Amino acid sequence: MSSHREAPEIAKDPVADSSDLYAFVTPSQPDTVTLIANYVPLQLPSGGPNFFEFGDDVRYEIHIDNDGDGNPDVTYRFEFTTEITNQNSFLYNTGPIESLESKNWNRRQFYRLTRIADGRARVLAHKLPCPPCNVGPLSTPKYQNLVRQATFKLSTGEKVFAGQRADGFFVDLGAVFDLGTLRPFQQLHVAGKKLFQTEGEPVNALDRLNVHSLAVQVPLSQVRRKAARYGVADRASTIGVWTSASRQQVRVLGDRVSADTAAGPFTQVSRLGNPLFNEVIVPMSKKDVWNTLPPSEDKRFAGFVERPELAALLPALYPGVFGNLDALNKSKKPRADLVAILLTGVPAGLVDGFANTTGDVQADMLRLNTAIRPSRTPDRFGVLGGDLAGYPNGRRVADDVVTIALRAIAGLTVPLVDKTFRPDAAAAAVTPGLSAADVTAPFLADFPFLGTPYDGFGNPQAKKS
Repeated sequence: MSSHREAPEIAKDPVADSSDLYAFVTPSQPDTVTLIANYVPLQLPSGGPNFFEFGDDVRYEIHIDNDGDGNPDVTYRFEFTTEITNQNSFLYNTGPIESLESKNWNRRQFYRLTRIADGRARVLAHKLPCPPCNVGPLSTPKYQNLVRQATFKLSTGEKVFAGQRADGFFVDLGAVFDLGTLRPFQQLHVAGKKLFQTEGEPVNALDRLNVHSLAVQVPLSQVRRKAARYGVADRASTIGVWTSASRQQVRVLGDRVSADTAAGPFTQVSRLGNPLFNEVIVPMSKKDVWNTLPPSEDKRFAGFVERPELAALLPALYPGVFGNLDALNKSKKPRADLVAILLTGVPAGLVDGFANTTGDVQADMLRLNTAIRPSRTPDRFGVLGGDLAGYPNGRRVADDVVTIALRAIAGLTVPLVDKTFRPDAAAAAVTPGLSAADVTAPFLADFPFLGTPYDGFGNPQAKKS
């Protein structure tokens, strides 16, 4: 979760694993949208001497659909190359790294940024440097300065950064995957009634772990299709966003003389739109296939959205707590509310002052209505909490997407499409019990928004929150 090791094959390829995606109207610059795609999840900060990095053999892309067909109209492509300064040293650095040109830094990474719009590619920047990993106070004594040096404002209007950040996703993985235990409700679990007498204290399993982030801030004029106006109810205001990673189809392992080589066309091995879609909705037998497909093919998976397995598990795991949900499941009615939230966007008229539909094509994309202004007082429950600028209207870094998703699956959003349905009382209260306060590295108020990565010296191993 949100998409960390979510499928059998991509779990073996962390460098290409899309772990989180964020898309939101930038609070300080509401004429722009900020897109952040995370890769290389579950990084132990002390993981040297070969510290984490992007893959030189992976094509990373952030896609934007602005006409609702589930295909990209605008793509930002990141391609990386790595250089070793001292061929005779095993060390990542031989002294403090105080600038991106430091001679003490032995393994540096650069990237080319390409914008593809309407089938035409334009290289926006060559050989932009990434910052190093946050090794420790002796090696990277002024890490924030390195991040500033690695943040670029391009002549085409974009702001861009690629490098290590603190993982800002908060989730109690250890409990959730122990037969669906939610620690605040553990004493009600069917298998936990004898084991647990009281509520448990949630644990953020991803705290003090790092990721690698691609962050780009883009003028709205470069992601929306041209239209006469961009009001909340206007279809042109809403964009769909997803990220992907691709590898060339053929890899030939080298020998003592030659290095490994790759050949052939690129093929997609990972993607991510809505948080938790592949993780929780798609069955294990189809997860790897889902990762290879474009969103325009997601009608294949609509049945799993209409009747999600987790909705059937909740009444079984917590007997007597989700009676109304149990009755809804037994009625076999398809979950039109979840189809709207995850596959088509929410049409006008269901939530006052809100819509983010992209049309009839069923596609897993993070939908963002760019006409909705950033909230001055963000609510971590997003639209469910009355904050129309939050998930599922895009996704901000502090949005509690696990709780939002759980409450929606538990039936809280069914009345949007069926006024006769009464959600169980637990549907509005179910939660893993975590928030942004359980992330040790604080989020930033501005670009690139995710917190300073944890250093290896101060965090030799991940700690419980």
